[in-house]
Amino acid sequence: MQIVANGIAIELDDQGPASADPLVLIMGLGMQLVAWPDTLVQLLVSRGFRVIRFDNRDVGLSQGFDHLGVPNLALAALRHTFHLPVRSPYSLRDMAADTAGVLDALGLQRAHVCGASMGGMIAQHLAAEHPQRVKSLSLMMTTTGARHLPQASWRVQRALLSRPDSRDTAAVVKHLQKVMTLIGSPAYPADPDSLQRRLQATVARAWRPAGTARQLAAVAADGDRSAMLSRIRAPTAVIHGQADPLVPVAAGLDLAARIAGARSDIVPGMGHDLPDQLLSRFADTIAENARRA
Repeated sequence: MQIVANGIAIELDDQGPASADPLVLIMGLGMQLVAWPDTLVQLLVSRGFRVIRFDNRDVGLSQGFDHLGVPNLALAALRHTFHLPVRSPYSLRDMAADTAGVLDALGLQRAHVCGASMGGMIAQHLAAEHPQRVKSLSLMMTTTGARHLPQASWRVQRALLSRPDSRDTAAVVKHLQKVMTLIGSPAYPADPDSLQRRLQATVARAWRPAGTARQLAAVAADGDRSAMLSRIRAPTAVIHGQADPLVPVAAGLDLAARIAGARSDIVPGMGHDLPDQLLSRFADTIAENARRA
């Protein structure tokens, strides 16, 4: 269903009893709400949550911002490398305000929040700037953005910035499958046929690379959130793959160290994805952290 949140149209999926404890899931760069596996959603519902997932602005079926143009990512990367300000069409703070707007639209004062990758960056802003809205905070495969942390290899960065050979669905799916396989979990590799089917359904739902570019510019412009993290008071769990090739595990350890009382679950063999074999573990960690609230 569609709602209006923070003044923009947001596509939303709401599962579980309306009276259950609300849990909002915030997805990462260029990813749609369907990137949260249905199995994980059902596991969370069975643990007593009302699970709310949504398409971030500019991706999926939510409102687009094509009128703001496509940022020059090469220039943004260069300015980021030399510690110069990066301009972006909108900010991660704006996207955190979108999430607060989702709560407003649903009549919810507070919710548990879980963010993955860029979604974890958005969740950091939400918990620091809107602390009264966040019951507990789960941060998956994300980072403070501190400059001293190790970065993804050039091979991974190049793959992320590359483009499909054409806009044909088969070419887009092939491109996405290559990227997802590269950053995925070495100990829990996705079945190629299953991954292909999932990506085909995702691309059929929406494929908006310009929106992904604007989101990436917002990530680059956001910089180091370390100082902000001292304002987070919600019970926090950090879930990170020990083998994450996109956001190396040092980022997860740094994140947990900078948030008071945070607990970490560093998962051996996990990369930058949500393997089926680990979904029960994720649901347990999120539920245990929520009980701390």
